[in-house]
Amino acid sequence: MGHGGTRLPESTSPPKASGSAQRTDATERRALALAGVFQAAGLVQEIARHGTVSHGTARDASITSVFVTDPASVADVYGGLSGVRLGLTLLRDQLRGPQSGRQQADLELARYVIGLTALERKLSAQSGGLDQLGEGIEAARRTFDHFGPDHPNVAARLADLYSEHISALGPRIVIRGESDILSDPDQVARVRALLLAGLRSAVLWRQQGGRRWHLLLARGRYLAAAERLLGELTF
Repeated sequence: MGHGGTRLPESTSPPKASGSAQRTDATERRALALAGVFQAAGLVQEIARHGTVSHGTARDASITSVFVTDPASVADVYGGLSGVRLGLTLLRDQLRGPQSGRQQADLELARYVIGLTALERKLSAQSGGLDQLGEGIEAARRTFDHFGPDHPNVAARLADLYSEHISALGPRIVIRGESDILSDPDQVARVRALLLAGLRSAVLWRQQGGRRWHLLLARGRYLAAAERLLGELTF
């Protein structure tokens, strides 16, 4: 996404001496990035239904990921594996289907994820689209640095960027939820900010070699990778 700090970074550079080592398994890197998309989508779903999130750490990691421009590894985009634990769990459960205790896959969650990957393709294909978005993110960085990830001012800035650069690409992602929540401007801003975070992870997934056909034909590999990554976390 352009040059310097204005791009959504390619997280494929060698790890820094003080940072986390980059994973050599390409499927694990892709699973991490895809889990970032699932995490943002799951948080959007929770806000739309309940007006709050029960996973504050996940929310903070997703919002913060928008501003991570020089990571040592894919996991560092989320502050480490623990920052995307929710997304890995959602990805695993979605790919397991009935084995996870659900009667069926979460079709609404899948629709949000597919919608975000489709918007990423449109944005990436648009001349200068990623550069312009990156410049807007850099302009919002001072607000983020001052207030932190869980602040209405940060949500408002990111929501404005989503409206300006993403909503017009179409088709829009239709969010289902409680009407009183989705008519509240502050809640709408939180939803759009998380959609932007999901888009950031979709860009990262594409940079790591992720493709939409993987969602159908590489499910087993992604499931195994998600289970391995979750196994590394201490619950």
